[in-house]
Amino acid sequence: MSSAPPRDPRVRLTWVQPEDLVGHELRQAAQDGRDAREIGERWYAAGGSPAPDRAGASEPPAPPRLRALAGELLDELAALDSPLAADEPTDLDAIAAACPHWPGPPESAPAVADRDGLSTAGRGRTPSVTPSRLHAAWLGRAAGCLLGKPVEKLPLAGIRALARATGNWPLTTWFTARGVPAELLAAHPWNRRSAPTSLAENIDGMPEDDDLNYPLLTLLLLQRHGRSFSTADLARLWLDELPAGRAFTAERIAYGNLLAGVEPPETARRRNPFREWIGAQIRADVHGWTHPGDPAGAAAQAHRDAVLTHTGNGVYGAMFTAAALAVAAGGESDVHGCLAAGLRVVPPHSRYARAVRLGIETARTEGEFDAVVDRLHAVYADTHHWVHVLPNAALLAAALTHADGDFTRSIGNAVSGAWDTDSNGATAGSLAGLLAGTPDALPHHWTAPLKNRLATSVPGFDGIGFDALAALTHQEALRP
Repeated sequence: MSSAPPRDPRVRLTWVQPEDLVGHELRQAAQDGRDAREIGERWYAAGGSPAPDRAGASEPPAPPRLRALAGELLDELAALDSPLAADEPTDLDAIAAACPHWPGPPESAPAVADRDGLSTAGRGRTPSVTPSRLHAAWLGRAAGCLLGKPVEKLPLAGIRALARATGNWPLTTWFTARGVPAELLAAHPWNRRSAPTSLAENIDGMPEDDDLNYPLLTLLLLQRHGRSFSTADLARLWLDELPAGRAFTAERIAYGNLLAGVEPPETARRRNPFREWIGAQIRADVHGWTHPGDPAGAAAQAHRDAVLTHTGNGVYGAMFTAAALAVAAGGESDVHGCLAAGLRVVPPHSRYARAVRLGIETARTEGEFDAVVDRLHAVYADTHHWVHVLPNAALLAAALTHADGDFTRSIGNAVSGAWDTDSNGATAGSLAGLLAGTPDALPHHWTAPLKNRLATSVPGFDGIGFDALAALTHQEALRP
């Protein structure tokens, strides 16, 4: 009788173990211009490893002495000053002061901006958002996310090969395993967790994803606390309603910090090398949807959310996205005006602003989107993790600019560029859905498989329809 191999008794938590965080913090220090060479030499001399390339935990676990050293080095790295700090503040007042074109309130400021950042509308009228437009935004976010789920973590070459094998390049419909050669699937396997629910042959409603869980949590936050919520309110909501295992990267670190008694905003800074990754950007949609025509209000609200987990460029991702979506929700701008509005709430000398400008300029220069992606990968692929906010911001801005408002091209471009495929697809679909204005304006092959049903572990929402979510979101948009 053969016996099964013994089960590994260890719990290998991703994104939290000190020995896995040091490599990420060393990489972030290099990007920040902090001189961490001596700390890095001590880490590697002691037997430490670089950051895991794609997974959140390394093998094998570190011995106690190395784990203790990792904690000490993380604290030393946090104490190093960044020469970029003056151009990349986290405090909201300092951010606004650094932005020469910070938008005014909707009743006194231009409602929209064109692709060059110039006014295209008069003053005096406060835009509103309809339930139908919000319905399209929810559907767009879900469809873009679902398109990106099976290829999350795959390299660019793998995504292109899988899609081309079925004649789906540029991306115009869902990924499928039908017709893909076995050797290609072996070389580039689908995302293990997502493949059973996100390929054309098995989609049956919208499966759970953190890119949809966070908008649901924001909706809960607004229902309970209104627009005046605090970062502490958000922290308590997460502890009450967000399963810890459904949080990743910076959110997981912040969650652990909360459980250890650390208060916000220190939760974003303490031993958190992911504080400038994409997590806050994927949480910003509802802040924008509920502030139609008010990019400054949306950005300020997104800031209170973001600082629980992020700093600097990570916070700007949330503010940029919320502001761009707020203008789209008002229904008085094209995609280029939305992106220009987003840039107005980001310090212009920050790396985030440079990434967005690079994406926009590259998209305007290149006729083929594959060439756009190749240029962005040449800039970021060797220096930034695939979940870092900067390469994803550049790709998102490029995808939306090149698509020029077309829904299929918006989500297809965002996913085809690799990196954080489901998150970029979700944000691109959210903005393109708002611009489309109604669910009927979205192609049927993207919305029909969703079956007006969302799976989630957020209490009270499992199985809810996107039409119902739109109605609930509209109530919050109307709230003073």
